[in-house]
Amino acid sequence: MEVNSSTTVVVDTSVLINFLCIDRMDLIAGHSHSFIVTEHVAVEVKDYYSDERRRLDDAFKSSAIREERVEARILAAISSSSATSARLGLGERSAIALSISRGWKLAIDDRRAAKEALEMSSTLDVVTTKDLVVSMIRENLLNIAEADDMKHLWSARYRFHLRIDSFADAV
Repeated sequence: MEVNSSTTVVVDTSVLINFLCIDRMDLIAGHSHSFIVTEHVAVEVKDYYSDERRRLDDAFKSSAIREERVEARILAAISSSSATSARLGLGERSAIALSISRGWKLAIDDRRAAKEALEMSSTLDVVTTKDLVVSMIRENLLNIAEADDMKHLWSARYRFHLRIDSFADAV
């Protein structure tokens, strides 16, 4: 699969888990962008989210998402950056490093991590779960009612809250 920098998204654990926990990797697979996770993000999912481990493996097998290794020198450059705090985990640092080094978009929900990523590269294109869902609605992968159902499920079962009443307000 050829990867185009303008249509490639590196997905951090925070965003990936949102789609894995509700078993909607089909939305990622159907999206016009290519989605990549770093090996560190994949390890985080497999180590800490046992229910989602199988879904991630299935997503790799179906090519819905791809795993990519981050070169040690690229990760070290980001990790030693004065803008990087010790608060960022290895998954976040690797996703940020890969995004910056390749000029790819970064999908991350942690606001502080996103802010730090933008301090490292002001040209970085950062998107959130909400942004991805809006793009999925625009690409007719789901409708507003389905998106709102996902939003309510995330809030009720998984403690992920979006600051909108409905995706109708965001489209």
